[in-house]
Amino acid sequence: MKLEDILKQVHAGELSIEAALAQANSTPATPDASGTDAAGFADLDFARLDTARAERRGFPETVFCPGKTDEQIVQILSRFRESESLVLASRATPEQFAVVRSALPDAKYFEAARLILVGKPREAQADAGILLVVSAGTSDIPVAEEAAVTAEIFGQRVERLYDVGVAGLHRLLRNLDRLREARAIITVAGMDGALPSVVGGLVAAPVIAVPTSTGYGAAFGGVSALLTMLNSCSPGVAVVNIDNGFGAAYMAATILRSRSPKV
Repeated sequence: MKLEDILKQVHAGELSIEAALAQANSTPATPDASGTDAAGFADLDFARLDTARAERRGFPETVFCPGKTDEQIVQILSRFRESESLVLASRATPEQFAVVRSALPDAKYFEAARLILVGKPREAQADAGILLVVSAGTSDIPVAEEAAVTAEIFGQRVERLYDVGVAGLHRLLRNLDRLREARAIITVAGMDGALPSVVGGLVAAPVIAVPTSTGYGAAFGGVSALLTMLNSCSPGVAVVNIDNGFGAAYMAATILRSRSPKV
C-alpha cells in the first residue's frame, strides 16, 4: 500500500493513526508496476534507490558519481527524476554531464562545484538566515563551491567569503560583521586547518569545518587538517570528512531548517 493511500484512509476515518503508522513502517515484499514499493524502494538490480528519502529526511538522495558507469548514472538520475522535483549528482566530470544531458535535457552543470542538477532548485526562504561559506585559500574553492552550490539548491541563502585564511588574518577580521550576521558558517581549509577554530572563537553561530586535501606532503592528503579541526579548542565546531563539501552543506541546511522561525 502506498503512503498516499494510507493517508487517504486515515483522512476518511477508515484507518486509525496507530494502524497507519504500522503500515507505513512495514516493508512490503513486492514492488508496484513502476518498480517502487510502498516504502519508497526502487530496485534497478545494480542499485536500490531510496525514493522516500526526501519525504523522510527533507532532502533527496544525491548520486555520488565516482565509481559508477555513465549508463548507471543516467539510469539512477532518470529514475529519481520520475518522483523528485530535483535530483543532484556530486563529483561529476564534464564528460559525465554530457552523457547525462543527452538523456535529461534539463540537466545543468556547475563546473566549479562538480555538481549536476536535474530539475529546479528549491526557493530560498527570506527569513531562513544566511549560510556563509568561507574558504582559507583559493585552492580550497572547489570544495567550498560544492558546499555553497549544494546548499543553494537545497533552498538556503548562501554568501561566499573566499581566501581569508590565517596566513593573512586581517583579511578575515575585516569581514567580522559578515561572519557575525550569518546563522551558520561552513569553513573550508587545508594546510594547517586552523581557520575553523579562529572563526569559531569569533561567532555565536554553529561552525561546520571541512578539511581539504590541499597541502604539501606532511598534510597527508588532508589528514593533518582533519586532526587539527577535530582537536579544535573552540566549542561549537563540528567536522565532516576530508573534501566533503556536500556533507557540510547537508548538515548546514538541516541546522538552518531546524532553526527557521517557521518551524
